Amino acid sequence: MIITIDGPAAAGKGTLAAALAKRYRLSSFFTRPVSAGLGLEMVLEGLDVQNEEQAAQTASKLTFVKMMELSGHRDFRSDVGSRAASIVSAHPKVRGALLKMQQDFALNPTFADGSPAEGVVYDGRDTGTVVCPQADVKLFVTACPEVRARRRYDEFVQKGIETEYEKVLADMIARDKRDSERAAAPLKPAEDAVIFDTSEMNAAEVAAKVTALIEEKSQKSDFERQKK
Repeated sequence: MIITIDGPAAAGKGTLAAALAKRYRLSSFFTRPVSAGLGLEMVLEGLDVQNEEQAAQTASKLTFVKMMELSGHRDFRSDVGSRAASIVSAHPKVRGALLKMQQDFALNPTFADGSPAEGVVYDGRDTGTVVCPQADVKLFVTACPEVRARRRYDEFVQKGIETEYEKVLADMIARDKRDSERAAAPLKPAEDAVIFDTSEMNAAEVAAKVTALIEEKSQKSDFERQKK
């Protein structure tokens, strides 16, 4: 089974992806570490994230393992890391360099220990439209900017990262605009994606609704196969 979960930052994609992966024993592929890892690496190396050529060259040298290591850096989920991720992911040449890595994973999904998995849950911005359009289940998870900014602000506070809610909100709105208007793989729901607005839902409620949807689709698929 292949599940894609797309949507803007702090909408609840990661929490939902983890819950679905655990329930259905699937591997997880969070595409954010790919772009965020690249952006953070460039920041740490003192490179210009606005420079597409530098970004593409850096992307060609980074391995997925290295990107996952970068995800443990304290700035990975900071506003610095988020801005860098959004900027580098908008470069067409960077998209091309990283896309194959993401698509290949769907062909041979594995768990963290290298053992094979029966499927994968993708969490990103364009996994249902570009990375894996053949997915069995496509979801688009969103929430209003104010709610998402509050969630991200609370995360920063818990991690001891100093910032202001107004700044987080402004960055969130700016990132939404960049992600939605970029030329390469803009943020938007796949035509056959099911949209969930989590503004007034907690994680358990979202997981329950999505699980019910998956079970319904699975039963329908089984029925269609039996008819044949």
